Amino acid sequence: MCGIIGVIDRGKKEMDGSHIKKALTAMNERGSGEGAGYAVYGVYPEFKDYYALHVFFDNVHENQVNFEAILETWGRIIHDEEIPTREQPNLRKIHTPWRYFFKPDRRLMEWSRSPEEDIVRHLVMKVNKERKGALIFSSAKNAGVFKASGWPEDVANFYRIEDYSGYLWIGHNRYPTNTPGWWGGAHPFNLLQWSVVHNGEITSYGTNRRYIESYGYYCTMFTDTEVVAYLIDLLVRQHGLPEELAVRALAPPFWDEIDRMPSKEKKLNSAVRLTYGPALMNGPFAIVVAREDLLMGFTDRIKLRPLVAGENGNRLYISSEEAAIRHMDPDVERTYLPKAGEPVIGRVIA
Repeated sequence: MCGIIGVIDRGKKEMDGSHIKKALTAMNERGSGEGAGYAVYGVYPEFKDYYALHVFFDNVHENQVNFEAILETWGRIIHDEEIPTREQPNLRKIHTPWRYFFKPDRRLMEWSRSPEEDIVRHLVMKVNKERKGALIFSSAKNAGVFKASGWPEDVANFYRIEDYSGYLWIGHNRYPTNTPGWWGGAHPFNLLQWSVVHNGEITSYGTNRRYIESYGYYCTMFTDTEVVAYLIDLLVRQHGLPEELAVRALAPPFWDEIDRMPSKEKKLNSAVRLTYGPALMNGPFAIVVAREDLLMGFTDRIKLRPLVAGENGNRLYISSEEAAIRHMDPDVERTYLPKAGEPVIGRVIA
């Protein structure tokens, strides 16, 4: 179950949120009304140099002062406001969504000898692990996640998603199986510039979670998808793997396939499997990943969950269903099915 979709305009031409809302709603049979969400890149150009922290408050009046005190010990709040919403009869407002534009303290970076991305990562992990009435669910620059527990159209209407524009969008319609539906557990999952949506089940979640937590990441949102965002941040941003090689670590070929490869390719794939064994993800899954400069989709190495791609000019679409792509773009020129375990990637060219 679950419906996933993403679109990137490689020339960075902006799209408003009405189109992805329409496409995601077309996959309502894949959801249960317990979670939906959207992520958009290029949405905050006036604050593009600052981290946009989207926060769920259990109670603003009780929890905001303590949260802001934490932020001010780690850096400087440039601007903050309640995220504009619209009441929806089918969506019960449980949390108050707020956004902060935040700059880490340079002195803290110099003292800890850490890049600003790691300062923000530690901040997100601290707040979400302690869970004192506040949850940071988005922490990227010039990008934002908008999610809640509800149907795609209700979540889109709640956040007035048509008012936002960007050159890259991903969306998710959730059908939770092993975990409860709640606002924090809705997709997309975000950390720094990475946003992830996922259809399926990560049966290796326990192993993956123990591995990622050994590097200082904490899984606190009661769903297996969260670990995917953290693994990709670790492998690509921290370890410097190319995206294609990171996918080989997460969804590698079987050993008998590796044994049949030419010597050089066999050596590389063997090294990746041996080095990143605990990062290997088992189970049926299709995943779409976004960063400010790329959109990437891939499946498990048997392709037990559907994934289809489409292209039209500068635009690349990735989705669970071709019908959803055609809701966004009836004139899409080419559609195709990516191979199991092989990523399809669209990169910004502007």
